[in-house]
Amino acid sequence: MGPPDTRDDVLASLHPLEVKALNALAASATTAASADLGEVELAAHTALEPEQVRTAVQWLLAKELIQATATESFTEVTLTEAGRRHAQFGTPETRILARVSAAAPGTGGAAPTMAALAADPELAGEDVAAACGGLKKLGAIAIEKGGALVLADRDRARDFAALEAVIRTLGACTTAIRLDALSPAERALVEDNARKRGQGKGAFRLADRVRSRYALTPRGAEIAAALAAADLRGDEISGLTPDLLRDGKWRARRFRRYNLALKPSRVLIGRRHPYAEFLDQVREKFIALGFAEMRGDLVENEFWNMDALFMPQFHAARDIHDVYFVKQPSHASALEEPFATRVAAAHETGGDTGSRGWRYRFDLERAKRLVLRSQGTALSARTLAANPEVPGKYFAIARCFRYDQVDATHASDFYQIEGIVLGRRIDFRHLLGLLKLFAVEVAAAREIRFAPAYFPFTEPSVELHANHPALGWMELGGAGIFRPELTRALGVDVPVLAWGLGLDRMAMTALGINDIRQLFTTDLEFMRTRRAAT
Repeated sequence: MGPPDTRDDVLASLHPLEVKALNALAASATTAASADLGEVELAAHTALEPEQVRTAVQWLLAKELIQATATESFTEVTLTEAGRRHAQFGTPETRILARVSAAAPGTGGAAPTMAALAADPELAGEDVAAACGGLKKLGAIAIEKGGALVLADRDRARDFAALEAVIRTLGACTTAIRLDALSPAERALVEDNARKRGQGKGAFRLADRVRSRYALTPRGAEIAAALAAADLRGDEISGLTPDLLRDGKWRARRFRRYNLALKPSRVLIGRRHPYAEFLDQVREKFIALGFAEMRGDLVENEFWNMDALFMPQFHAARDIHDVYFVKQPSHASALEEPFATRVAAAHETGGDTGSRGWRYRFDLERAKRLVLRSQGTALSARTLAANPEVPGKYFAIARCFRYDQVDATHASDFYQIEGIVLGRRIDFRHLLGLLKLFAVEVAAAREIRFAPAYFPFTEPSVELHANHPALGWMELGGAGIFRPELTRALGVDVPVLAWGLGLDRMAMTALGINDIRQLFTTDLEFMRTRRAAT
């Protein structure tokens, strides 16, 4: 993004940190010694903290008021917590070596053991075993019978003495130093004993740094001159405080100019996921229309998921409902009566409906198999068997599961908006009117169409399609009038309008997205900005 158009706009938009940095760079440009400054020099000239200088530099670079004249990459060395402890007390190797030397023959002291050293409070927090192992590997100490540590060759441990010298040198520094400022031997010791990623050991911490020098751009020089002409130094105040009013100090201070044309900072507030909000809106719309909500378990038996819906146990229609079976327990303990007997009769002979049924032997044991609910219509079947009101209107937002290939319009778990309407004087035209209402109010669809369909449990049957702006015509779901073989077996003798619509697909149209997987995204920008058209 380039700078604002006018000089006054730029002056009004400058933060006090930017003003101080520009003034420092302008003063540097007038000297013959240097026309540019690094961040450390900027901090010294402006009396700002290093973090404040970095912030001002980034803002000025974005406004194209300054530019980087030189960039240098290097590695900084600092001490870790262990390194600071070693700078104060010495490395564990040198301290252990001193203990072993104090117990050498002729000193009268008892040779220490590794266990005794590990229990020594002065070596608390140190890896005594690793330190002893390193000294033994170099031949500086030896382990005798009984685990006593004895001195073998003190000169073999001179690398540890050199390491401790480097640690103490860094411990005396108040700031980090550059790796290339050390001698080659010191650099080798630092790199060999630096903390590695994912490990807690190591006396040194290495960090890659990039340091740049900055100078004014022509535009920046113009703005800096305008700052000098206006005598703006970056110490202007932006608001009155009780202290300034109490003692009258505000009279001697200059106020920062306000630019009311600037856009305010973006406020990022917490909010619900757009799809969760959409589901709440759908629930509120159906309740406002006078529907009662149906609820049920995600785990269902085949009887209510399919058999009670007059889906034959052999019929190819079940092939489109590939379901997830529950492994343990695999079957329900019993089926509700008298519905099990009535449904079995409807399948085998048509029962008392005048139908011939499907003419096969109904398997009650198979009907007990437990599955993850594959369609919300299972809730409608249970509601019909629970003596519903007539006339009555019911809906459910049902989470369903089917074994399906996931793509832009399919998911293996999804939501259906399921519903039924019971009444003695309702017909197929009423159903089409309801479907059109749902498509407009829930999916915010602008174009819809109906297509003939077949379902084992409805006659007549219809599919609802909506025109997605990017994906074209998309099936939203199926609907129809429940067959008597279904309703009478469940104790209902009035017409029942029924539908099961894909709520995820309806949300795609309402939220303006092109991929069903976006409904469950963790993209924060999507969640902050997306709103349902409804």
